[in-house]
Amino acid sequence: MNQRSPNFLDNEHDPRDPSPWLALYLDQSTPIDPAVKHAWLVDSSSRSRQYVLPFIRPFARLAIILLQILKVFTPRKLAFSPTLHRLLAWGMQNFIRPEANWLILRHFCIGSQALSFIAANAPVEIQTTPLRPEKIADVAPDMYLVHDLNLYNFVIRLNSALRASGKQLGKVDAPDFSMIQQPDHLRIEDMPNRRRNFLDLQSAIELFTPVYQLFLSDDDFWRATNSLQLDETIGIYVATILDAREHLGLVNNKHPLVPMSTLRAGYRLSLHGLSTEMLHRHLMRLKGAQDSSELPRDESVG
Repeated sequence: MNQRSPNFLDNEHDPRDPSPWLALYLDQSTPIDPAVKHAWLVDSSSRSRQYVLPFIRPFARLAIILLQILKVFTPRKLAFSPTLHRLLAWGMQNFIRPEANWLILRHFCIGSQALSFIAANAPVEIQTTPLRPEKIADVAPDMYLVHDLNLYNFVIRLNSALRASGKQLGKVDAPDFSMIQQPDHLRIEDMPNRRRNFLDLQSAIELFTPVYQLFLSDDDFWRATNSLQLDETIGIYVATILDAREHLGLVNNKHPLVPMSTLRAGYRLSLHGLSTEMLHRHLMRLKGAQDSSELPRDESVG
């Protein structure tokens, strides 16, 4: 995968002026795919995030407050989801950096894989609706909204089936990792990369949040922002299957029983994306270890 080389990798390390981005890039304390970390830090160290985000964030949060007041006087179910998603796709196509677009599309894919992993290793049959965008235009048919709905529907279906059968999630000795894979059909070099594609991921998220609120019903927006706290719920499900609850320390969006203000939705959405990437990397490692252990002895050496 060809990615642009950031300044923190091109410049020589100066012990008296160390680069924070280089330190984060070299650190291996948390599981994350190297290509994802590279793209994430290239995006995070961009001029857009440094100079644009500090101005966007307060105005975006003020817009959320004003729109919340406006929503009090509008029909509760009034929504324009198709218009919203066409606008989001247009913004991604024309203004967002290649790394950010790649991370967004990738998130839909690996988030679906995580739910499919739980479903495949649960003691009951669970229906899932995987998302697999191949290009930016694929988000136009309500993909952002469907992504949020999938989370809630999955939790409801899983726990309804468990209660009806009298069963519980438990440790699986040989988990099924068949659905866990790299979404290699998505490539950074295929993302729009014109001069106007300058906006970093966090700035885009902050701008998208009040737009999301404007075009969705109040219920849809509240549900979308608080779906982020289901990170802990999904983390617990996976940790139960793997019998590895120590990994829950990597989850940042908690606790699902205590809904948070929508004002910090943009920041928490960034944490949600990072948590999903770390979970996917961990599952990829376990899948690789399982595949290696199943090789004949003479093939697994060296």
